[in-house]
Amino acid sequence: MVNLVSASWGDTPTPTDKQQRIIAAIDLGTNSLHMVIVRIEATLPAFSIIGREKETVRLGDRDLDTGCLKTEVIERAIACLRRFQEVAKTLNAETIVAVATSAVREAPNGKEFIHQVEVELGLSIDLISGQEEARRIYLGVLSGMEFNNQPHVIIDIGGGSTELILGDSYQERTLTSTKIGAVRLTNELISTDPISNAEFQYLQAYARGMLERSVEEVQANLHFGEYPRLVGTSGTIETLVTINAREKLNFVPSTLNGYQFSLKDLREWVNRLRKMTHSERAAIPGMPDKRSEVILAGAVILQEAMSLLGVELLTVCERSLREGVIVDWMLTHGLIEDRLRYQSSVRQRSVLKTAKKYHVNLEHSDRVAVFALSIFDQIQGILHNWGAEERQLLWAAAILHNCGHYVSHDSHHKHSYYLIRNGELLGYTETEMEIIANIARYHRKSPPRKKHENFRNLLHKEHRQAVTQLSAILRLAVALDRRQIGAITQLQCELIPDTREFKMQIFPSRPDDDCALELWSLDYKKGVFEAEFNVKLVATLENSAIAVG
Repeated sequence: MVNLVSASWGDTPTPTDKQQRIIAAIDLGTNSLHMVIVRIEATLPAFSIIGREKETVRLGDRDLDTGCLKTEVIERAIACLRRFQEVAKTLNAETIVAVATSAVREAPNGKEFIHQVEVELGLSIDLISGQEEARRIYLGVLSGMEFNNQPHVIIDIGGGSTELILGDSYQERTLTSTKIGAVRLTNELISTDPISNAEFQYLQAYARGMLERSVEEVQANLHFGEYPRLVGTSGTIETLVTINAREKLNFVPSTLNGYQFSLKDLREWVNRLRKMTHSERAAIPGMPDKRSEVILAGAVILQEAMSLLGVELLTVCERSLREGVIVDWMLTHGLIEDRLRYQSSVRQRSVLKTAKKYHVNLEHSDRVAVFALSIFDQIQGILHNWGAEERQLLWAAAILHNCGHYVSHDSHHKHSYYLIRNGELLGYTETEMEIIANIARYHRKSPPRKKHENFRNLLHKEHRQAVTQLSAILRLAVALDRRQIGAITQLQCELIPDTREFKMQIFPSRPDDDCALELWSLDYKKGVFEAEFNVKLVATLENSAIAVG
């Protein structure tokens, strides 16, 4: 039998014949919305930035009582995104890849906002987890500087969260995301101007306390004798470096890439900024509009992180999340073959790691996945029109469908949903994780119903249909390995259009095995598949008169 894990994970994208492609990436951050437009050189592979846009929208300025995104902020964001679209169109971008982070992730109406953007602008936004945000930041930094096989710690201070990442030229080792950011801490902890001593002491202590766990994770994954270089990205760090360079050098370097900033200089700036009023900070040469409001909190986060890590020097990298989004897009479209090739299997590795974590019987899950993909492939273009992306989501759900047994045998399908949904699968968006979790959830018992909260979490009709159809396929695949002994080697499917009869020919591993339990299970579970695809399933065992009809 084909081993799915090594051979049939999914359709490998083939590099495009088009030598140059123009792609735009948008990062909907807590403080600002950023867009980068790049020209991809498919033959290298590499990309050059041909346009940048930024607007301070403050998605993180949410309603204090409900935590929801404010109506006026949503309107500003949509107006900004409309302008971004026009710029991208002017520069002939073929597609826009947009991601939203902590502000939208945490807002109760975050998904509704994403849906509104899609309805009004036709722009699809991927909601990503904190860990996935960290992974893409790593990819962005890796695309912009040489790691030379040495470990690097990356810090990205956003408006709502701070990512600390440990990685080398080969892979990320630690991905952490902490709920502290320049906007969040300013809003929650600073009410005086200039900041009072009491508030400042609490701000420092709070930032340090929140960062401790992430720093410990990073240090736990360092090998003996390794001394990583610290790399800083984001607006907070770029602003601090800019005002420091302007004062020390009397000019700002044409690029901040590779510029170094010492902990000693940072501490001096923190002491100066804490004594200034907001208007005095705004008057500092090189201070961008609106950054002055949140720069102190951001500087304190950086200071505490450097102190905890025990590093004296930070190197700036201008590439970050949005460039990482571009690299991830290139990986998924088969445009990267060299040193980042390892990253192209991040989804597969993450699913298998999760399966092992929850003690999944991988031999059984692997067989189920083989059957599911075999059915998917044989009925593609006949009973469904899903593509390579949905095929990979079905594979992930098949591998993880039984992980809920880790919690309890009873209602394990519901536990599987919870573990997958909250398992931080790398390489997937929140929507993709929701789809995988729902497909696994419906491998048994009730089919998807609108009254189920987990099914309602899918806002798009297309996503709900994918779950309904792919879970129906998964049910048959699970039935085909009912005894979990590999009794069946392969299957052949055929649709008789006139009668809507769906013939499934099953080939046993041993000629003396009547596969009675598998055939019974298939008969028991086929109803959902028949109803969904409007067919009558008739299964026959090769070289046997036994049939289910």
